[in-house]
Amino acid sequence: MTAAATFRQPPALRAGDRVAVVAPASSFDRESFEAGLAVVAARYATHYDRSIFERHRYLAGADARRLSELSAALADPAVKAVFCARGGYGAMRLLPELGLLRAFPPKPLVGFSDIVALHLWLQSLGSISIHGPVLTQLGHLSQATHARLFALLENSSPAAALPGTRTLVPGVAEGPLLGGCLSVLTRLLGTPYMPPLDGAILLLEDRAERPYRLDRMWTHLKLAGVFARVRGIALGDFGGCEEPGAPYSCADVLQDLATATGLPCAAGFPVGHGEANEPVPLGARVRLDAGARSLTFLEAAVSVAQRVVSRGA
Repeated sequence: MTAAATFRQPPALRAGDRVAVVAPASSFDRESFEAGLAVVAARYATHYDRSIFERHRYLAGADARRLSELSAALADPAVKAVFCARGGYGAMRLLPELGLLRAFPPKPLVGFSDIVALHLWLQSLGSISIHGPVLTQLGHLSQATHARLFALLENSSPAAALPGTRTLVPGVAEGPLLGGCLSVLTRLLGTPYMPPLDGAILLLEDRAERPYRLDRMWTHLKLAGVFARVRGIALGDFGGCEEPGAPYSCADVLQDLATATGLPCAAGFPVGHGEANEPVPLGARVRLDAGARSLTFLEAAVSVAQRVVSRGA
């Protein structure tokens, strides 16, 4: 197996730093957005353009609006992190133009679901980013989750380990944590925006995908050679994925699929579309102990040393 890639840590944030809020995918509920914005604004100086509330069909405005907003946030050296308003769909439509934006100051990007398309692009450029709550979800999560997010963005020590609930295939594996929403991940296979998965621990979660669809997407990963390249699998939340009236469960299907890979695999990590969505650093090195149902983070998401260098430059 090819050696695992290494990923760069962006500079750490400090309380009061300027951060940008963007909507690169779907339009969103204003009330939920405001609740999440209040959480971030209590810690950082938030900025967003009023055009963020535009709508175009199922998107938060036209591609040009969303691309301009995101590109400006990434390119602005005064912006120390980028928070996404919502997932849904639309981020992958921006990738061809974003692919031309290679020279921008390193900074954390926070989001999940459809935002995984942006995470994978950032990992293809060699950068760590934060798989974590979007603003429309953040206001409904616990204070402990808020604290974990801010610690990930500000501290040079690794995040606390996450517990799973079930062992699917026992074993221990180490590597960079990559992946996220299964349905988004599979759509980027074969594109230039997919990072090298060799030696990775693959994080997978999704919502409202019936078991046969999970099987189809998982089989796509298998046929593309993904399970021959990664070292382990960590499964997050798969809520709403049951087949009504079926004599089998989503968990049964995932168990069979995981067993067939032979890779260490544990399920039930509090990551994804469920009631809990603990932030995790994509690209950071982790240890998956599937038998113990634990995911241990071996490096921090951000670098205080890089912050010092960037401020002194």
